Amino acid sequence: MSDPTPRKRPSLLEQAATRYDFNTHFRPLDDVPAEKPVTTPIAPLASPTPEPRPIAAPRATPRPGAEVKIDRALLAERGMLVPGAPIGALVEEFRLVKRQLLTTARGVRVRSGDLSRTILVTSAQPDDGKTYCALNLAISMAAERDLEILLIDADFAKPDVMARLGLSEGRGLLDALADPQVELESCVVRTDIPHLSLLPCGTKSNADTELVASARTGELIAQLLAADPRRVLIFDSPPVLAASPAAALAHHAGQVMLVVRADRTSESDLREAIDLLDGCEDIQLLLNAVSFAPGGRRFGSYYGQQEDAS
Repeated sequence: MSDPTPRKRPSLLEQAATRYDFNTHFRPLDDVPAEKPVTTPIAPLASPTPEPRPIAAPRATPRPGAEVKIDRALLAERGMLVPGAPIGALVEEFRLVKRQLLTTARGVRVRSGDLSRTILVTSAQPDDGKTYCALNLAISMAAERDLEILLIDADFAKPDVMARLGLSEGRGLLDALADPQVELESCVVRTDIPHLSLLPCGTKSNADTELVASARTGELIAQLLAADPRRVLIFDSPPVLAASPAAALAHHAGQVMLVVRADRTSESDLREAIDLLDGCEDIQLLLNAVSFAPGGRRFGSYYGQQEDAS
């Protein structure tokens, strides 16, 4: 007689741990000395991440203090989360992604004070989906009732956050870093998505890494956090192995979400990226662009199912 108990299939996180041979790093956070970088897997994105398609959408110019409208149809066209849309797989996946980050941000396992509310989103190489993930993470976190999310475009060489939302660039982080007379809060763009604001990259500079590495960066981050105790900062950073500002920004982050593209990121690239991010103690991996086998786990499929009344 065969055993009726179904066999448990290894999760995508277990597969990722085996694939990247980071078993020694995947330990509970409480078991790791605080002075050592922590690498912990968080929930994977179950569906392949679609590449954004070029769309000839008019770009709204943010005005200081004004609220800008985010085009929900544009979000849907670009495969991103849409506030108020029916719950599906992508919504559920980012609910899992944000929960572990919020556990730290809300102080359950705080080791870095207020910096636990500062999350750096990056990847080892370009085109791994880190901006896509940063945008969706920000939209998902903004759905929380007791948080204010500020998404900061810190990809200084190739800023893309505002463009993906159909908005034009304006004064932002680099302007405030370069000129102490610029009031950073005046550069913050409020959106009509409740609890979500944006901070553009600002005027490009050849000294972006030096500006980020300066003491003023820490001062500005402290100001942003002190302005609202409910505020969570999400930085969309350059790829670690492609531009140096990512490593400098890691020193100002309480958490790093390192996007790992399942079909492309090599173990050597991942290890090198983690070494460069050693300025942050909390490094967590997000497995992106995962293809599910037929019959595999699929978050979001429970919603919309009709119960059998028979």
